[in-house]
Amino acid sequence: MTFLEAKRLLNNLKGGRAVTARFCLSGTPDPLLLYMKAAAAARDVALEIATLPFGTLRQHLLTTTEGKDEILLLCPWDLADALDWRTGGPAEPVNAEALEAEAARMAAALARRKAGALFYLAAPLPPVTTDPAGTAALASRLRALMEAAGAEVIEAGAFGLPLYLASGCPVASAALDRIAEKLIARFLEPEAEPKKILLTDLDNTLWKGLIGEDGLEALDFAPEGPGFRHHIYQMALKRLKAAGILLAAVSRNDRRDVEAALADGRMPIGASDMVAVAAGYGAKSAAIASLVKQLNLGLEAAVFVDDNPVEIAEVAAALPAVTGVLFPASEDDLPAFLDTLARLFRKREVTAEDKARTEMYRRMAETAPIEAGQGGDVTGFLKGLEMKLAIRDASTGDRTRAVQLINKTNQFNLNGRRFADEEVEALLARGGKLFTAKLDDKSGSHGEILACLIGADGVMQAIVLSCRVFQRRVEQAFMAWLAVQPFAPKTLNFAATDRNEPLRDFLEDPAFSQAADNSVRFDAAAFRAAHEADLALMAVSAP
Repeated sequence: MTFLEAKRLLNNLKGGRAVTARFCLSGTPDPLLLYMKAAAAARDVALEIATLPFGTLRQHLLTTTEGKDEILLLCPWDLADALDWRTGGPAEPVNAEALEAEAARMAAALARRKAGALFYLAAPLPPVTTDPAGTAALASRLRALMEAAGAEVIEAGAFGLPLYLASGCPVASAALDRIAEKLIARFLEPEAEPKKILLTDLDNTLWKGLIGEDGLEALDFAPEGPGFRHHIYQMALKRLKAAGILLAAVSRNDRRDVEAALADGRMPIGASDMVAVAAGYGAKSAAIASLVKQLNLGLEAAVFVDDNPVEIAEVAAALPAVTGVLFPASEDDLPAFLDTLARLFRKREVTAEDKARTEMYRRMAETAPIEAGQGGDVTGFLKGLEMKLAIRDASTGDRTRAVQLINKTNQFNLNGRRFADEEVEALLARGGKLFTAKLDDKSGSHGEILACLIGADGVMQAIVLSCRVFQRRVEQAFMAWLAVQPFAPKTLNFAATDRNEPLRDFLEDPAFSQAADNSVRFDAAAFRAAHEADLALMAVSAP
């Protein structure tokens, strides 16, 4: 925002909500005031700003305890006088420990005050000690003191020594509009209350891998290699739990698989760290709503972490009060992710009650069991995903991924049967068909997620779907497409397993019925008629 744009915003403000603030700065506030008022005007707020008499900031802070209407912008010299560039510094080198002790007393006074918005401009320190390394260490300690006092840190790049020496304003001319926006945003839009519960996905979030497809032994969470990111996340969760934050798992997996993984004992995070586990195949938003309600918490107290942006978006659409945080896809994004969690769950002190909170809530969950939540109409959400289902005839050519899918998928699996490649080849040589499907949406590609094997006799021998895309209606869309093909199956070679509950739920559709030989009949016409809407949810391309 330029000076003229700021003036124009103020001139165009008609009425607006009237707000009064006191701006506390040891230097000259004038260059900042215009931009602060303009930032407020952009929010339809008519801001009146009072300032302190020059040179009275420290006395004001030490003699007052209430400052909810204040915006405080402090610099290192507000914590220790000897650090002020405008004085030229003391004539003799000073002791860094003495300066830190002086700063600690001021920071403690700030922590006791109820300030509206507290900021610390981490300006460079003048060389007042004889040891450059000691000066750098002092700067870090001052920053830590102010963060502990609840200050939002403004990086050193916003400090302008020329303007400070010339007018007493510590903010660089080029940063005036940006810093004014930051000050006003914090003052007019105070930080929300700290969150109370973190609901975490498991596959490729708490650990690397898919437990329903890869198995427990294949999961990676080691403090090295591909598992490092997940190990660091688990250690962060341990710290949150120790600070009284509730942890819960929300996973689209068989509950027994999840419980086995959490009870395995090799991970930093285990079953005893979780207040509840919601495992099932419904919409995650429904599971979260059920879990939070039964723990007597509000949705606004919940944070949901998942590696899949589509899951984050689905929960956001259904439960906008829940804060969604995407698990990072690479180590480069890990620091920012962990910083986000730290801010959402900020806590200055940990009490004995905090440490006992998980056990207390676990007992509550045991008396009112958490349901996985099968509800949640996500049709509207799915329409906005821009899904593209590309069906491929893999009867000839490379079928490696298709056979892999059939042989490692457990949950949406027609019968749990494993096929050798030679068996598949023989079935295809007799006129059978093998199909795969790839799913893309606006978040990216999910790769090949479906495989279907049909014999020349019209019996479907296998159909599997990756758990990555459960609840997308892909299985309905694929079968609706298949229903009008000349090779549509007449029966399905179904067998119940202890893991294929999602497939059994799918077969509850009226178009499927039990045959005398225990196979499942498929009424293709009825299925197609019932699922035209599912087919319309995605753009289907096929051979």
